[in-house]
Amino acid sequence: MGTKKHLIIGYDAKRIVCNNTGLGNYSRNLVNALVAADRDTEFKLYTPCEGRKELRTQVQLAGNVSFVYPHSMHFRLQRDLWRTDGVVKDLLRDKVDLFHGLSGELPHGLRKAGIPGIVTVHDLIFLRHPEYYHWIDAKIYARKFRVTCREASRIVAISECTKRDILAFSNFPETLIDVIYQSCGTRFKSKVSEEEKQRVQAKYALPDQYILNVGTIEKRKNVLLAVKSLLRLPESLSLVIVGRATKYMVEVQAFITKYQLANRVKFMHDIPNEDLPAIYQLASVFVYPSRYEGFGLPVIEGIQSGLPVVACTGSCLEEAGGPDNIYVDPDDDEKMANSIARFLKDIPFRQQSIRRSLNYVKRFENQNFANQMLSEYQKVL
Repeated sequence: MGTKKHLIIGYDAKRIVCNNTGLGNYSRNLVNALVAADRDTEFKLYTPCEGRKELRTQVQLAGNVSFVYPHSMHFRLQRDLWRTDGVVKDLLRDKVDLFHGLSGELPHGLRKAGIPGIVTVHDLIFLRHPEYYHWIDAKIYARKFRVTCREASRIVAISECTKRDILAFSNFPETLIDVIYQSCGTRFKSKVSEEEKQRVQAKYALPDQYILNVGTIEKRKNVLLAVKSLLRLPESLSLVIVGRATKYMVEVQAFITKYQLANRVKFMHDIPNEDLPAIYQLASVFVYPSRYEGFGLPVIEGIQSGLPVVACTGSCLEEAGGPDNIYVDPDDDEKMANSIARFLKDIPFRQQSIRRSLNYVKRFENQNFANQMLSEYQKVL
């Protein structure tokens, strides 16, 4: 019998050490799952800088996983160029068998160097909706995507919606694209004690009855639709919005001021992770009016928290939330209000939605994420 080849797999790990939300969480979760599932493979994490210690240390370091930095480069431009081009020399030096771009990018020259490349594409919003980006950024991202399609041996899409966009905006062969959903934990399913709920409610002065939205407060995520819906809902009902603010806040605040809704809309920023489950479970309905997403993780967290969901049509949110929640046009505040009201008044319908949706999202929970990705690697190797 022949011995199993010792594999070395490299990763674009910038997001692991620099991003504390979506792309960073995906990358850290995947690497930790892979290291736990395969002790024989060596995992090398290539990153242009050490980033933030609190993020870097979330990677469970073991004998078969290590970070690799461009130590001889001291300026940001040098490090950026290393990530998009120069890293290939280091991959050859380290005898890497396969390179995985975790955030939609692969370095130029990978294919020419004979190194197979897999890339995870999370979304192509910069192509589908370039109006949400500065035009220069949209052009840069589009160029990077074209390079990535040339360099990739296979593409992993995080949803069927993202796969459709890859096919729409490139000539990459469909047979070389696989959908692997990102793994979702189950911490939001754990029931928060009444004492903990009372502590969190008092800490943040949360309203007695509220609908909840979680996500960056930006134009694409369209939280103004939920604010508008309040005008059609009982005055006893408030809206709590949890997320990082952007300049879109000015537009939202102007509407709140014009219609005197300040006492019914509460913004919350920089909320610790340990307080989020209680904030979810104290809510009555979860709303996610985003115009376009690659996956829609907050929808799943809302369902896991025992909430019915009102989200928007047009991207992947039906895919994330399943058929038993309600999806409305992203400009239809009347239907959003009516949908929220139905979940509040029609208790049998509400309970059925929650029960069926909890069963639906099991497909995303602690799935065998690592083994699916290892199988993907074997298709290339």
